[in-house]
Amino acid sequence: MEDIIVVENLHKVYKMGDVDVHALRGVTLTIKKGEFISVMGPSGSGKSTLMNIIGCLDKPTSGRYFLEENDISLLDKDELADIRNKKIGFVFQNFNLLPRSTAIENVELPLIYDGIPSDKRYRLAKEALFMLGLEGREKHYPTQLSGGQQQRVAIARAIINKPSIILADEPTGNLDTNTSTEIMEIFRRLNKEGKTIIMITHETDIAAFAERIVVFRDGKVMKEEWRSKEKLNEPVSRV
Repeated sequence: MEDIIVVENLHKVYKMGDVDVHALRGVTLTIKKGEFISVMGPSGSGKSTLMNIIGCLDKPTSGRYFLEENDISLLDKDELADIRNKKIGFVFQNFNLLPRSTAIENVELPLIYDGIPSDKRYRLAKEALFMLGLEGREKHYPTQLSGGQQQRVAIARAIINKPSIILADEPTGNLDTNTSTEIMEIFRRLNKEGKTIIMITHETDIAAFAERIVVFRDGKVMKEEWRSKEKLNEPVSRV
């Protein structure tokens, strides 16, 4: 498989008054196209900072980040926004749906930014919701949907532009066990369809859905575990 993401010696330092906070300390990591990776680690370990950099939401203090062989450090704000809209789909713990917009309107948002005509937007959004088992829920508002249904809407929104990468930050953090398993099976299906999935989680049973587990601590990669198909869903040792 070809490399889709390469980060080399990434450092990220935040200024907190007179104090330098080192969020990343020389992280080097390669992710292959079509991989499903879980990123684990305690709070403050650097995993969310790495995710923000991969998602083009932040830039490293030093080091390099290549996405599909493109050096991201050379891109301007508009080019970064274009990558976020077309190449990367985001799924968050709190769903991040607009409360005054219906399910289909929430899914349409990336297409609006991309200038897609309204009739095509509606058709594509409806198809995405149907794919995720939400037929008949298109006109429902987030408050009229369960947590699992809201996360399905968020996933539909994340994949509407057919991105090659999905970044999921604690996607099951607000869901019960059964619903979490359903959501993870959706991610597994999307991965089988060719999408590269990078997921932050602190839950060992959720991490077990991934083919590779990367463990962060103190801004560094402490260990990586590759899991065979036979080991998927088996317990993961706690961080």
